[in-house]
Amino acid sequence: MSETRAVVVGAGMAGLVSALRLAHAGVAVTVVEQASHAGGKLRGEVIDGQTIDAGPTVFTMRWVFDELLQSVGADLDSELQLQRLPVLARHFWGDGSALDLFADPRASEAAVEAFAGAAEAARFQKFCATTRALYDEMEAPFMRAPLSSVPAFMLRLGPRGLALLTGIGPLRTLWSSMERHFTDPRLQQLFGRYATYTGSSPWAAPATLSLITQVEMDGVWAVQGGMTALARCLERLCVQHGVVFRFNTGCQEILMAQGRASGVRLDSGDSLRADAVVFNGDAAALRQGLLGTQARAAVPVATGQRSLSALTWSVLAKTRCTEGRALDRHNLFFGPRYASEFEDIFTHGRLPQDPTVYVCAQDRGAGSVPEGHERLLCLVNAPAVGDRDSAALSPDALERCQERSFAWLRQCGLEVALERARTVRTSPNDFHQRFPATGGALYGQATHGWLSIFSRPGAACRVPGLYLAGGSTHPGPGVPMAALSGRLAAEAVLAHLASTRRLRPAATSGGMSMPAAMTAPGGSP
Repeated sequence: MSETRAVVVGAGMAGLVSALRLAHAGVAVTVVEQASHAGGKLRGEVIDGQTIDAGPTVFTMRWVFDELLQSVGADLDSELQLQRLPVLARHFWGDGSALDLFADPRASEAAVEAFAGAAEAARFQKFCATTRALYDEMEAPFMRAPLSSVPAFMLRLGPRGLALLTGIGPLRTLWSSMERHFTDPRLQQLFGRYATYTGSSPWAAPATLSLITQVEMDGVWAVQGGMTALARCLERLCVQHGVVFRFNTGCQEILMAQGRASGVRLDSGDSLRADAVVFNGDAAALRQGLLGTQARAAVPVATGQRSLSALTWSVLAKTRCTEGRALDRHNLFFGPRYASEFEDIFTHGRLPQDPTVYVCAQDRGAGSVPEGHERLLCLVNAPAVGDRDSAALSPDALERCQERSFAWLRQCGLEVALERARTVRTSPNDFHQRFPATGGALYGQATHGWLSIFSRPGAACRVPGLYLAGGSTHPGPGVPMAALSGRLAAEAVLAHLASTRRLRPAATSGGMSMPAAMTAPGGSP
């Protein structure tokens, strides 16, 4: 029997997971990556010899990676050093108030009571019970399962899940849901912000996104070496399983033969033949024909808005907090006019006049306080217009947004002493260059409207032999969700190869042949 081959285009989180799962099943995998390293959006900026996380900074849903590594005979704790953080995030407002949420639910309840009173703490407790139930009901039929139609999803959800969904109100927006749950506008703002985890506006995202609260409540970890260490870990495991990486290598076209994907043509003009091609990139690149005209048929025409982009600053700087204030690892400084922030971005396509600023203080957490300069990633939400000749992202506009953002930090009690030589600014234009066809959108299409969660492409697409993985595909954006999409893509490939008998059964760590494992409901590894 000839060797079964797969090409994975893109070494982002989803591509690495797909490659690892396929290689473990006995497929000969080649990963083609335009950049010089693996990780995709998981990347770092090096300033004065120190690496600062410049992409995703929050490690959640640890179970996704525990299961992944167990499925290939490895152990997460043996491969990475992880530290569970006692403080999930620290939240600041311009009126001088601040609130920590903790890994310990009782500590969070006590903090909310001290912050907003006993009645609001009771509402918080009820809110957490609702989001816990919603997360538990959605995990198997949505996060772990392949994309399905709305009726099929409802059938998977079952009577109890449907009753819960009806009570939450699928047609209700996340913001209107927060207004029902809380009376304190600061708590509405805090929990409404979880829409931004999918690059969306709280005023347009469905109320079901409140389940993201539980993603953090279940634990936030710090990764020794930064989030890029996760990408290096998966790359190392891929190599151990025989995966071949071709970095600094672009994909020019997805090749077709007899109506199905048959390989890729590289920028060099060379071709790689394959029994399956996994595309780990934004679906917009396929839609716009950047990988050949025939591959455009893979995904339907987009009908929604692009998701959020970002304006970020990776800095090595000295900081000073006013008395009684201190940074933790993850910090939010909420802007004074939250609704206008999203109106600026989604309605007017411009940088926000009053931005909320996220600060990841990478050298802090679990009580640690750095001396001298410390590593920070500062971020504000931005419109995904990096592919347009727009004044919205002119040098003057970027400079004004920077001034407003760091002035707001000062007003909230944090002074960051920026030094030009120790600051790297990244705009939607830069993100668009890194991720073509996106305009700088970091989460695919925005999750606006209750049907939007079903509008993302699934792993199996309209082009036979081509499979999709990444944050713009089902089940959605974020590091763990992208990993799940990579797993779903690998399962779809293996199911097809097994059905055509092009794959030799490979024993998994649990002793089950991989083709048999792929037919298990829910896609458990």
